[in-house]
Amino acid sequence: MANTPRPSLHKSLCVGICATLECPLLHPSGDSSLLAPIIDDLVTHGWSQQPVFLPQTLTAELAQECRTRNAAGELAPAAIGRGGGQIVNEGIRNDHILWLEAGQSAAGDQYLALLDELRQALNRELFLGLEELECHFALYPPGGYYLRHLDRFRDDDCRTVTVVAYLNEADWLPEHGGALRLHLPDGPRDVVPMGGTLICFMSDRIEHEVLPATRPRLSLAGWFRRRPL
Repeated sequence: MANTPRPSLHKSLCVGICATLECPLLHPSGDSSLLAPIIDDLVTHGWSQQPVFLPQTLTAELAQECRTRNAAGELAPAAIGRGGGQIVNEGIRNDHILWLEAGQSAAGDQYLALLDELRQALNRELFLGLEELECHFALYPPGGYYLRHLDRFRDDDCRTVTVVAYLNEADWLPEHGGALRLHLPDGPRDVVPMGGTLICFMSDRIEHEVLPATRPRLSLAGWFRRRPL
């Protein structure tokens, strides 16, 4: 979950790409058993955890892309703030990021198509007016962290729903650390960043933090955005 805005936004890929890639979320009826729980959870709790959202093959391909691009020096230290006020402050966060662009890779395009289906479902059921997605790879080194924060900027209300997909190994255990700690009204809730898991929550409501891990921690962190009010 980054507070670093990307330099420019892309429109999310159309759902036609998802159909071409035989996306597991789509059904002939247009409904999805994977999307309905997310919508219900957001309405009831303001957040949702789906442990098997991403197919195993796609998770592995995205994880490999993240590692390969990091080895090539394409991931950069993440900043906080936005616009001309961005600064790198490793006392607050020390992950490295790379914005995910349409056309960057086949796996990336498939992921963007999956998320676009979710965006359409949220608009259809909750009338959120979500127009686009911004997201990036995030790699935390062992011991990496991100202190408690909100994803919405004080002077910009466009970020509406936060979406995080974890790209770690399937054998990730609580003792490996790296949990996403959600600060909920009834107390903190730790989410183990197991590969394939998707977390969604309302960007303006839930403070959260990334706890240190004992191994590299990989994810795709993003936000569905609406027009400024």
